[in-house]
Amino acid sequence: MEWIATNGTRQMEIDRRLRLAIQSYWNGRAANRTKQDLTGRRDAGARGEVTGGQQMAALERLVADILRDAGIPRADIRARAHLELPGYFRSTKKWDLVVVSNSQLVMAMEFKSQAGKSIGNNVNNRAEEAVGSAKDIWTAYREGRFGSAPAPLLGYFFLLEDQPEVRTAVKSKEPHFPVDPVFVENGQGVSYAQRYEILCRRLVMERLYSTACFVLATNAERTRITEPADDLTFRRFVAALRGHVL
Repeated sequence: MEWIATNGTRQMEIDRRLRLAIQSYWNGRAANRTKQDLTGRRDAGARGEVTGGQQMAALERLVADILRDAGIPRADIRARAHLELPGYFRSTKKWDLVVVSNSQLVMAMEFKSQAGKSIGNNVNNRAEEAVGSAKDIWTAYREGRFGSAPAPLLGYFFLLEDQPEVRTAVKSKEPHFPVDPVFVENGQGVSYAQRYEILCRRLVMERLYSTACFVLATNAERTRITEPADDLTFRRFVAALRGHVL
């Protein structure tokens, strides 16, 4: 962990660590693809880049470091194992990062991404998954599955590959009823990037998740990161995590 001193206070180099973590994500996808090429067993499309590896591990480590700096003991943070939490509509659900302290659920987080070709094929699936997971765990909380502890923080991080396809307007099919006006801009549909931004914002607005982050990043030797929404930046995401811990 590296730190810089500002007015006598040590602060994490969050922007630099975020870029390195996302670069690690791209490197992990490329390594998985190369491994499958060498073995001759390649999954269809871009699936070979996401099977057989932990592409989001560096992002999870970054968040774990932030939580430790905020005062959470290392032993209370689970990011590789023991990630199952009880649900209501299903027995358990495996989250990406879980914090359990003094037998209390402090927070649970999801790290999701979309990259490669045919981005539009999975936009609805990602939305359904996010909404369903949140509904499941909050109902389990209501039913006392986590004891009488205060409500946990639910975090949602989404990384989208920055490419022309995700920034192009996509019109929604409306054979029977008009879609929500938020998905229409200048008489045509919004882009996939805008749809994901709307998803992340509404997940928080509807209190399904306590905080969310939406990041666009290019898949290049030196990735370029864009945070299109001020209310969904990584710094704001970090502030919510620290505030909950305190």
